[in-house]
Amino acid sequence: MKIFVYNYREFDEAEYFQKFSKEYGVELGICTDAPTLENAKLAEGYEYISIITSKIDRELMAKFHEMGVKMISTRTIGYDHVDIEAAKEFGIHVSNVSYSPECVADYTVMLILMSIRKMKRIMQRAEINDFTLPGIQGRELPNFTIGVLGTGRIGQAVIRDLSGFGCKIYAYDKYENESVKQRAEYTDLSTIYRECDLITLHMPLLEDNFHLIGREAVAQMKDGVVIVNTARGGLIDTKALIEGLESGKIGAAGLDVIEDEFGMYYYDRKSDMLSKRDLYILRGLPNVVVTPHMAFYTDQAVSDMVRHSIESCLFRARGEEDPWAVV
Repeated sequence: MKIFVYNYREFDEAEYFQKFSKEYGVELGICTDAPTLENAKLAEGYEYISIITSKIDRELMAKFHEMGVKMISTRTIGYDHVDIEAAKEFGIHVSNVSYSPECVADYTVMLILMSIRKMKRIMQRAEINDFTLPGIQGRELPNFTIGVLGTGRIGQAVIRDLSGFGCKIYAYDKYENESVKQRAEYTDLSTIYRECDLITLHMPLLEDNFHLIGREAVAQMKDGVVIVNTARGGLIDTKALIEGLESGKIGAAGLDVIEDEFGMYYYDRKSDMLSKRDLYILRGLPNVVVTPHMAFYTDQAVSDMVRHSIESCLFRARGEEDPWAVV
């Protein structure tokens, strides 16, 4: 079997691609760049393609269809960067992957603690030998009521971890999980907005939850609410978030994802002019921590992502059930 790999990273993925391709008897084609109309021809003769968070729009999907591509596997949990409707139209299967939920759960707890302990400002002051106390007094996590939006594998791990701090936890999901009820109380969004001191997001980005947290939602929240997002940037209306931060309605934010981040993260853009005004504003605020979509990035997660992408293609090729099938 042959799989063409775009976004192939020598510094972290290579050892796992070599390991698992050998284990499963897979021949790899390799391109370190993201797929484009210009380099799509490199995948000529390959029916299966593996990507990461690179835009696959309708035009590129049509090109791959013309080349005989049968399946695109994204080495990510989210798949909002892939035009699913175009994939259906052209009969191209799409799959995602799963990886250990601990990586994002750990990172979420870290952002929560950094946000409520004002760690960004503490570190900035320490760098210039400013050891004063005013403005950096934090709060203690056991005193928080926390709302967890999304109770999939990652949301469940976050709830488990937060329960150890003694927080009161509310949860929201379209599909309730019985094990979650041992540590959290399911409720509606209005209750979470009204009652919670901190809200953390763990949902996939879908049409019906785009800008789930917008001006109307923020208006319902407690004054000084803390918002943490390690899921997808489009879940939050960035303009509404900035307005809430500037007015003081939102007390702090920990963001590992932002809207319109495609084509920016994982590249060296330090000398480029980025048209990302909202990002510059957020990074300049003393109560906002912004990281470049790193929550997933552990050795275990990278191994899982590579292995599951290869396995997903193999399942499809063999006509077996694929647990990661999207389309």
